[in-house]
Amino acid sequence: MCTTCGCEPESRHHHHDHGHHHHRGEEKEARRIAVETDILSRNNRFAADNRALFAQKGIFVLNLVSSPGSGKTTTLERSLKDLAGKYRCAVIEGDQQTDNDARRIAATGVPVKQINTGAGCHLDAHMVGHAAEGFDLDALDLLLVENVGNLVCPASFDLGEHHKVVLLSVTEGEDKPLKYPQMFHAADVMLLNKVDLLPYVDFDVEKCKEMARRVSPGIDIFEISSRTGQGMDAWYGWLAGRIAAVKGGA
Repeated sequence: MCTTCGCEPESRHHHHDHGHHHHRGEEKEARRIAVETDILSRNNRFAADNRALFAQKGIFVLNLVSSPGSGKTTTLERSLKDLAGKYRCAVIEGDQQTDNDARRIAATGVPVKQINTGAGCHLDAHMVGHAAEGFDLDALDLLLVENVGNLVCPASFDLGEHHKVVLLSVTEGEDKPLKYPQMFHAADVMLLNKVDLLPYVDFDVEKCKEMARRVSPGIDIFEISSRTGQGMDAWYGWLAGRIAAVKGGA
């Protein structure tokens, strides 16, 4: 259960003392709001610490978010291989269970740290800060955080990153930005992945881009295929500009 959702298991028993039901409900809601506020406030303090550290070291940091199966890990693999020799990279991998994705990233030769969240549905700033301690931060240009596959909870948690990058694949449906507006609003970049499959799926690219810009007017959108490499150069160009800007300000 995500602590920010406020969802609590419903009682299996029906209570008949209706006179006090609404009062208890209000108290429960007040507690939920207080807990959520405290959790996010604590997270934001850790995020500010992370951001200050990354700025001091001149590291550009991205938080990659998506639903499961959109191609985050494959996009990371392709990017890391194509950018090898250009930038010093590291990856923090977030998953509820297994280190499968971390082993895939490690095979590219890039340093990687795994975070298993168990029942948790997102990474938080404290987890990321702790994982980052395992890297030689003076030897990094780019830190990529692959968040847990989830289009809801990661939207609320600042990790100290420069930008959230949301991946959406053409196999998922073009209305995802409207179904999950908080995530797309929080993201500065959308990678529309698996465009090599467009001839085989019912997906309206322009409609999807319009929906994404409806909830995030300034969002940068790149149409890519991490499998074939289509469109990846535009994505790398965006990265190059941002990394240079961070290095210039370090």
